[in-house]
Amino acid sequence: MLRLVIAITGASGVIYGIRALEVLRELKTVETHLIMSEWGEKTIKIETRMDGQSVRALASKVYDDKNMAAPLSSGSFRVDGMAVIPCSMRTLASIANGLDDTLVSRAAGVCIKEHRKVVVVPREAPLSKIHLENMARLAGVPNVVIMPAMPGFYHRPKTMDELINHVVGKVLDQFGIADHGLYKRWGGSNGNSSNEHVKSF
Repeated sequence: MLRLVIAITGASGVIYGIRALEVLRELKTVETHLIMSEWGEKTIKIETRMDGQSVRALASKVYDDKNMAAPLSSGSFRVDGMAVIPCSMRTLASIANGLDDTLVSRAAGVCIKEHRKVVVVPREAPLSKIHLENMARLAGVPNVVIMPAMPGFYHRPKTMDELINHVVGKVLDQFGIADHGLYKRWGGSNGNSSNEHVKSF
């Protein structure tokens, strides 16, 4: 069974992290280890009809972001990777500069030093030079993927859920979880590679 760390931080777009947890729970092939920052939990209440308790119930295991003695803070605790979804600019800066000042950034730092995949999903606009420099710094690290929450439109989404699912599906793809069915792929039996996609809505 795959073992993934899911971190939800205080950026707008917490629904991405929630949806990832929902999908992974349904697949029943991934053990999820959830860390929610203080502002991640507050943003859940602002942006959704859920609360921290209901989101925690979606995960296999849950850790306090302030608990630096949690298993995820050690490389000897085996995980297959980590997704920071969404990733606030503060968390991004902490990971990029190796501060390890919260369990989220420490767990990401552990994955990086152990050469495990880390997918960072920043959600901010516009981006300052500082934000971009931090992303560029992380992008140069092996096994780190910067995947901004930028949904595609080639599958002609008709609902907000389809936009959310596209981003989450792309994140899960990075960990080899390709059977999620969250979005229509380009080409092949699940997609359409015709020129119709470039026509206006």
